[in-house]
Amino acid sequence: MEMEKETKIVDTNVVVEKEATVLVGKDSPPAPEQVPEKKVKKIEEFVSFKEESNKVEDLVDPEKKALDELKLLIQDALNSRQFFPPANPSPPPPSKVEEEKEDPKVEEEKEDRKVEEKKEEPIDEEKNQEPEAEPTKAPHALIAEEEKIEENPADPEAKSEEKMSETVEKIKETMVQEVTTPAAPPPEDPVAVSAEEVKPVVSETPLPLPPEEVSIWGVPLLTDDKTDVILLKFLRARDFKVKEAFSMLKNVVTWRKDFKIDELLEEEFIIEGLEKAVYLHGFDREGHPVSYNAFGEFQDKVLYSNTFDDAEKRAKFLKWYIQFLEKNIRKLDFTPGGVCTIVQIIDLKNSPGLMLFKKELRQATNQALQLLQDNYPEFVAKQIFINVPWWYLAYNRLISPFLTMRTKSKFVFAGPTRTSETLIKYIAPEQLPVQYGGLDKIKGDQEFSSADPATEEIIKPTSKHTIEFPITEVGVGTLVWEVRVIGWDVSYGVEFEPSAEGSYTWIVQKPRKIASNEQIIESSFNITETGKFVLIFDNQSSRKKKVLYRFKTTKSA
Repeated sequence: MEMEKETKIVDTNVVVEKEATVLVGKDSPPAPEQVPEKKVKKIEEFVSFKEESNKVEDLVDPEKKALDELKLLIQDALNSRQFFPPANPSPPPPSKVEEEKEDPKVEEEKEDRKVEEKKEEPIDEEKNQEPEAEPTKAPHALIAEEEKIEENPADPEAKSEEKMSETVEKIKETMVQEVTTPAAPPPEDPVAVSAEEVKPVVSETPLPLPPEEVSIWGVPLLTDDKTDVILLKFLRARDFKVKEAFSMLKNVVTWRKDFKIDELLEEEFIIEGLEKAVYLHGFDREGHPVSYNAFGEFQDKVLYSNTFDDAEKRAKFLKWYIQFLEKNIRKLDFTPGGVCTIVQIIDLKNSPGLMLFKKELRQATNQALQLLQDNYPEFVAKQIFINVPWWYLAYNRLISPFLTMRTKSKFVFAGPTRTSETLIKYIAPEQLPVQYGGLDKIKGDQEFSSADPATEEIIKPTSKHTIEFPITEVGVGTLVWEVRVIGWDVSYGVEFEPSAEGSYTWIVQKPRKIASNEQIIESSFNITETGKFVLIFDNQSSRKKKVLYRFKTTKSA
């Protein structure tokens, strides 16, 4: 029994050690904290992204230090031309002095080769046969033989002997040449060398190139006051890790060169018909440009086919989208304190399962998102998903663990019944298109523009609400107004009450119930006397309503 207990204890310790190894190990990622589901939901609902300042003086000390370190890395990279390194140059030719030093060795090698060749040359047997141990003759005998040869010049045997002797002499010379090594050349007297032979050694090392000039989104790095704003984007995208931010910057610069961004900006008519699906319009309440992405437009089979049918068309779509993004980024203000981010509206209306079940659209969307994530850091202030169907919420729960808290804090989701209410929270009614619950018609004739501000008021549940337009002058023209209640389903009427005593109230518009799908009601009235116009709203529902309106006086023709 004791042994069993000890074994259990040991097993428990082993498990604990393994757990500790997983938690402490440097290479393995830290295990996520186990937070109750209710707590996680509260975090997702209430933690909202707040855009940081892009002014250097507003940064904390560690952030300032990281910015300075990143600038030093960039300066070193510009000086050493690391962004666009030159092609590998061919090795320079050897100098004349080096050639002169190598000449003796080359000559010796040539001579050795000649000797070897002579050794390998075949020699006739007759020539190769040397006289075998002839007795050494006395000098007077040699002289006598020479005299005999001279006396009989026509003798053929004498001629052959003469040839034989010449051959023997040549062989002896060859043998002597093989045995004796060539004498080293005598050292030259440096004084004896003429001035013409002594030439100065010219250094052929290339002159140092000037620092690179690198621009990104129209901002020259380190030579413009806007540089700090650009660099802060890369630092925040990498949690102020300087080396990672610098690596990302280099990759972006390289990608922009390979993608030929500057040339892309000049291209025209890459794809036609996408203006309804992706467009920029108006500003949010904080001054950010607003980009609209309406996926429902791709229900058009012709547009879908022309955009996503094959890899070539999807590549053109990416080019078009990057061009669209680049043109609008150039309109941003990169000065410290300026607005240098955008708000994205992702409209999922009429796209039930489109992104999940349409393979081509899903591929193009994933590629676009990857390009944005890798090459456009911190350009999105907020992403608002509207007309969100149930399937997308389920899809978002699946991908949520792979997203950072910073990214998720920028997301806002609104179902079909809360789309207009959500958008008006971030975008003023005069800036919001009519189809999304605002007052801006974008196109067509209209009395009001986005420069004419609208007023917002709340209609309480089960109550009446009135709005008055006072008229203090006569003959000034015509009163024009437009009004809209989000999700109408209320009664609406208009009356005019003259200021003169004893006058009767005029019924300008009889009260009628306005359907929920109705948009803007526009009205006008010619001013003939002083008084006031009264707009009457009767909300019999149990929910509060938001009414939007604006009015002005126009001069009569």
